[in-house]
Amino acid sequence: MRTARVRAPEFRGRGWLNTGGRELTLSDVRGKIAILDFWTFCCINCLHVLDELRPLEEKYGDVLVVIGVHSPKFEHERDPEALAAAVERYGVHHPVLDDPELISWQQYAAKAWPTLSVIDPEGYVVASMAGEGHAEGLSRLIDELIETHEARGTLHRGEGPYVPPAEPDTVLRFPGKALALDDGTLLVSDSARHSLVELAADGETVLRRIGTGERGRTDGLAEAAEFSEPQGLCRLPAHVAEIAGYDLVVADTVNHLLRGVRLASGEVSTVAGSGRQWRSTVDDHAHDALAIDLSSPWDLAWYDDKVVIAMAGIHQLWWFDPVKRTAGVYAGTTVEALRDGPLPDVWLAQPSGLSVSADGRRLWLADSETSALRYVEDGALHTAVGQGLFDFGHVDGPAGQALFQHPLGVCALPDGSVLVADTYNGAVRRYDPETDLVSTVADGLGEPSDLVLTADGGVLVVESSAHRLTRLAPGALSAAGASTVAGARHRTERPPTDLAAGELTLDVIFEPPPGQKLDDSFGPSTRLEVSASPPELLIDGAGTGTELSRRLVLNDQVTEGVLQVVAQAATCDAEAEYAACHLTRQDWGVPVRITSDGVHRLPLVLRGLDS
Repeated sequence: MRTARVRAPEFRGRGWLNTGGRELTLSDVRGKIAILDFWTFCCINCLHVLDELRPLEEKYGDVLVVIGVHSPKFEHERDPEALAAAVERYGVHHPVLDDPELISWQQYAAKAWPTLSVIDPEGYVVASMAGEGHAEGLSRLIDELIETHEARGTLHRGEGPYVPPAEPDTVLRFPGKALALDDGTLLVSDSARHSLVELAADGETVLRRIGTGERGRTDGLAEAAEFSEPQGLCRLPAHVAEIAGYDLVVADTVNHLLRGVRLASGEVSTVAGSGRQWRSTVDDHAHDALAIDLSSPWDLAWYDDKVVIAMAGIHQLWWFDPVKRTAGVYAGTTVEALRDGPLPDVWLAQPSGLSVSADGRRLWLADSETSALRYVEDGALHTAVGQGLFDFGHVDGPAGQALFQHPLGVCALPDGSVLVADTYNGAVRRYDPETDLVSTVADGLGEPSDLVLTADGGVLVVESSAHRLTRLAPGALSAAGASTVAGARHRTERPPTDLAAGELTLDVIFEPPPGQKLDDSFGPSTRLEVSASPPELLIDGAGTGTELSRRLVLNDQVTEGVLQVVAQAATCDAEAEYAACHLTRQDWGVPVRITSDGVHRLPLVLRGLDS
């Protein structure tokens, strides 16, 4: 929300990255327009904002300074080495303040990941906004600030404080996922180098690279094709590949695309996705695969006679049919939380890893933001291990008490058990459905992000931050070879909002950005969906409607819970002859506590950038 003449607090944190060792102060950005990006590297919405900021940094490079303020959620994210790796992994080309104690986060009153604060050339905070999708509004605000401060003489053009780090020299750079091919070789998504690499069976010798290594979205032959931070790989069944015309599907994550690859030639084609990030409404229809918008597809698996997509960006599973060339929603409502039940009306939180059981009945998934191991079977979603968005740790034993920390990969084993790439614990864990126990197979690993079962029964670990593949010792895969860890339990606490039992007015506040108006040419311009965890928290008011204000009734027998609110508004350009359409969407998980002195009104701001 735009604020009036608030002096920006001084930058405070543990240290800086991408400055050549220099400690930045507010005076170092005086005369520039500064955007502070409060982020944490586990958060897919934060990664979306990094991509949204790149064109602004390029367009306004001589007047704009973007500063990332890393304010961690998970314990692993407090590690300065892990942060430095993430800054490189995601191509962050601006200074980053390491804020592990959330000092700057609190000084700037950030309340959500991501949050953006804009500082004018005179050192005043002139706007702040939560969530993603603000690039257009930021561009308009920057133009206004340039005009104002050039007239005042307070805008100084020139280079900013960013200093690029030294270029590393390794075969792989932050590999994401891997796949064993029929001839014993391995195909790896070399995510930070925007390409696929085929390795010999030793996991080290490079046989070929598919992609130029530069960020882009070009189709074509292996040496000309471009990706943007590719992740998951899925081999199609032979009869499907013959009809589709390609052998392999790749989750081209930052491009919001699926790409097809012919293994013989390495030729790449786009097979699903428009290239635009999904910002729409959930439906149960089949869509033309090349016309539908996707959102950060992270992993893929052949299940239920289709490609299932871990759509991390909107907390869902989608499906893709390579023969009919259609795609649609498989599971999830876009609410980020943990709720089981029949598909598709379930809640997920940044699903990032998929693997199908040997008998084909279960689709295992790593639900990273709930630190959970979950599975789909017989049309329903179940949770094997995991307790919610804010509970994590490294604890083995009975599944009901066990904890992971932001897992990104899974691998179903022939004996029915499943391995989990427990990424932020640097470990491989094993869950045995027969005994309902969790154990630790290996630890001390560099952010493992995937696990690959090879033809000889071995398992390879993709150690993403160590830039390599590692083979697990064969004995470690059995229950006898695993160990039991009773590590620390962690919980990310968010202060609850105190509400009174009974009637509550929920108001979602929305004002169209400058130059836009509400657009009802294709139906109602606004939409509001409300639910609760536990469901018993809401006596009345759950469901979907078109008004942004709603009467809710809270249960006085439930002392605490989370209100899940999803709101969106359609707008169009007000004066343009060929008006562009826009959709603003945000979801909130609001922790609430029912108290006798709680309030009867809950206001939420849908768009944080006001005119």
